[in-house]
Amino acid sequence: MSSAIPPEPLVRFQGVQKSYDGNHLVVRDLNLDIYPGEFLSLLGPSGSGKTTCLMMLAGFESPTQGDILLEGRRLNDVPPHHRNLGMVFQNYALFPHLTVERNLAYPLQVRKMPAAQRAQRVHDALAMVQMEAFAKRYPAQLSGGQQQRIALARALVFEPKIVLMDEPLGALDKQLREHMQLELKALHRQLGITFVYVTHDQSEALTMSNRIAVFNQGIIQQVCSADDLYESPCNRFVAGFVGDSNQFPGTVNQVDGDWCDVQISGGPTLRGLNVQGLQAGNACAVAMRPERIQPAGNGATNHFHAHAVDEVYFGDHVRLRCRIGDSDTFFVKMPLAADARQHAPGTPIPLWIDPKHVRIFHP
Repeated sequence: MSSAIPPEPLVRFQGVQKSYDGNHLVVRDLNLDIYPGEFLSLLGPSGSGKTTCLMMLAGFESPTQGDILLEGRRLNDVPPHHRNLGMVFQNYALFPHLTVERNLAYPLQVRKMPAAQRAQRVHDALAMVQMEAFAKRYPAQLSGGQQQRIALARALVFEPKIVLMDEPLGALDKQLREHMQLELKALHRQLGITFVYVTHDQSEALTMSNRIAVFNQGIIQQVCSADDLYESPCNRFVAGFVGDSNQFPGTVNQVDGDWCDVQISGGPTLRGLNVQGLQAGNACAVAMRPERIQPAGNGATNHFHAHAVDEVYFGDHVRLRCRIGDSDTFFVKMPLAADARQHAPGTPIPLWIDPKHVRIFHP
């Protein structure tokens, strides 16, 4: 049986670099394919290059080097209004002097669409975000969540090939933000349009995306599905930035194919996946997710003892803060039923972790 042929990318970044001052590269050698109909999040800390990448695709910035292609056509010199891309900003960027329906009609007027067709498109876009009743209001008469919906409707009204979003939920409170994440995901599934979404919030990216590209210092560190990113980070930065990760300094004792045994500084020897091909004697970083460390356990390897320092109550679970020897503290995530709250400070705790959930990286 032949394997499926991957789709042609809708957008391709080829060797793209960006510098604002001629010396410092904000984006370095960016090679990225964006596929039709996917929800791709660009994730990274402030200054990592993710927003610059989005602005180059939108046409508000030009690459210093390299090419950006849309359906095989070079975009570098195409002005923003000729790219057929919708854009949603964090501050919504609605015209305060125009009603909701006139805000939505504006990009259609610019494209010289006939009035009757324009009115139908505006109605359909408002229905998409369940805001038909607000057509005659002005932006100042709307809540933040309502403005966010209108900004999204305006980005969708001219049926763009791609919708670009720059931290669009950043100004909303936690509860509304989480609600809007689910609504955006459902809308994406319903419309099948390509969404490219910039965020520094890793839980937001994990919740919504088909794929996530993690940026750091202008370079994509890893691009893959949300579950692969969480379970199989490719380096120490990704492990620490996406989800919670305990990290310990150590030294590689011996290497056995894809595995290695590591002496944690001041602590036990643990076995884990040798992700970056380290050699015996190399310094390393040992990464473990808090929810993967378990009390006791039946495995033949990776038993160790720690001491309780204190606990942090999260409502649906408890995080036990522990210490091995003189090391920094680390967390063990336990369900409430696991008697996690029984451990007084200083209590020794037998722990275990499956070697497949221990990842060994360059320090």
